Amino acid sequence: MNLINNKYKIIEKLGAGCFGEIYKGENIRTQENVAIKVEPIANNLKLLKNESVIYQYLVGTPGVPNVKWFGKDDVNYYMVLNLLGDSLQTLLNSKKSFSLKLVLQIGLQIIFILKSIHDKGLAHRDIKPDNFLLGNDKKQIYIIDFGFCRSVTNMKKTTGLIGSLTYASLNAHNYTELSYHDDLESLAYMLIYFYQGSLDWQKTEDVKLIIQMKQQVVDNVKIPIVLRNFLKRVRLFTFKEIPDYNTLINLLKREVELNK
Repeated sequence: MNLINNKYKIIEKLGAGCFGEIYKGENIRTQENVAIKVEPIANNLKLLKNESVIYQYLVGTPGVPNVKWFGKDDVNYYMVLNLLGDSLQTLLNSKKSFSLKLVLQIGLQIIFILKSIHDKGLAHRDIKPDNFLLGNDKKQIYIIDFGFCRSVTNMKKTTGLIGSLTYASLNAHNYTELSYHDDLESLAYMLIYFYQGSLDWQKTEDVKLIIQMKQQVVDNVKIPIVLRNFLKRVRLFTFKEIPDYNTLINLLKREVELNK
């Protein structure tokens, strides 16, 4: 692979998904390290192009990386972004589980990020630990991968499950169009996962059983009540309703104070 846009060179591969690959790169003019997402044109998906439009729309939104360049050659589409640090999944892999205080602090940051995205009329629709990266200061969390992101319009049926099976909301399992509260429900499962180090339904591939276990998770006394109450509140929001973010934030903040 030659120079991209005459100034970005590939250094090493960072990962791959079903739609393309991501690399660590360098701006040869400034020596700045960057992340480069690559999607083959032959796939005829244009997911990267759509994602770049969303990133541009969200420019200046806290917790959203900046796109430095989007373009293509004869073979691939390319999107160049800020290079960030490890994902929350990678961090969890090294620690096995997080303390309740850390889980709540992560939750608070992500609620603020999601609110900023939701305020623009968008739902991310793929909330999972791999899609949250630490900044270079290892304090700020950033959200990535807007391939499934859409504007919230009308409630309708979908052709299949949107997002990750592990963190999908009950609406997603019901093949119903997703909204703001579905992002927050997925966040709730993610926070429970961070606290426990695993989720009970990760042990099965039986979708009906997964749905049943998700429905019953609010009654699991092994999970801190603050996380169960968070999930209960989130499930009360309707499709078009703007979630009461302040209530959710205060719920977690109060528990952080108790865990000092």
